[in-house]
Amino acid sequence: MRSEASKGLALSAPASLYVGALVSIPLGILVVYSFWTQTYVSIDKTFTAVNYREALTDPLVRHLLVRSIFIAGMVTIATVALAYPIAYFIAFRTQKKTLWLLLITIPFWSSYLLRVFSWKLILGFNGVLNSALLSLNLIDQPLTFLLYNELAVVLTLAHAWAPFAILPIYVSLQKIDPSLLEAATDLGLSPAESFFRVTLPMTVPGIVAASLIIFIPTVGDYVTPALVGGSEGKMIANLIQVQFGAANNWPLGATLSLIAMVTVGLVAILFVVLATTAGRRIR
Repeated sequence: MRSEASKGLALSAPASLYVGALVSIPLGILVVYSFWTQTYVSIDKTFTAVNYREALTDPLVRHLLVRSIFIAGMVTIATVALAYPIAYFIAFRTQKKTLWLLLITIPFWSSYLLRVFSWKLILGFNGVLNSALLSLNLIDQPLTFLLYNELAVVLTLAHAWAPFAILPIYVSLQKIDPSLLEAATDLGLSPAESFFRVTLPMTVPGIVAASLIIFIPTVGDYVTPALVGGSEGKMIANLIQVQFGAANNWPLGATLSLIAMVTVGLVAILFVVLATTAGRRIR
């Protein structure tokens, strides 16, 4: 056993060291930069925590961080809620699993930016949705609340991340032993009771994995809020991008990045604990 473990460690060590370096080195640079200050065109390398005081006391930073967590949470809930029935259908209700899994990957055949711009065309003032509603005489004038707000960001991100939610849930459903479902039926459980008492608890790991895969990168997305969010859909990543770009204040940008990372990490840990506890109670 020790020999096998040693071989496994030796085989995984190069990749682990490579990935670790790609994560730790940039993170270390961010930490160092966060304790420096920007003085016009140069950087003052005097160790100070002024960036943290400025960021943590700025109402705009707190507002954008809370909004980012809220939008990412809504995207996660919407995506998982829509992905679960699809994953359930592929796992238990069709024999053409390969075909359906192939169809799920179709959005990846086009650029992420193209998908975002497509939603902009759909939700725009003169977009597809408004044109269709006007042609059907369901509205008298184009709807203005469809674009440049939090709703547009949630819709666009939910569509973009849907495959990442479907696949982990599908894998967890595939691991369920069919004999357990048959036993639940033999014990007199209805299909709904069997789902909530057998299927759902056993797929909690897949739901948690899908939620984390969606939530964590969604908080850091700045392209989608910039294109379809408008002023009401801006997120913390947009402010970070401004600091590293137009404002040319890398130390403050590094500070905001670290604050966002810590906040997302704490929220993710809290979610995992709550989801695991809820899964045990359901069982």
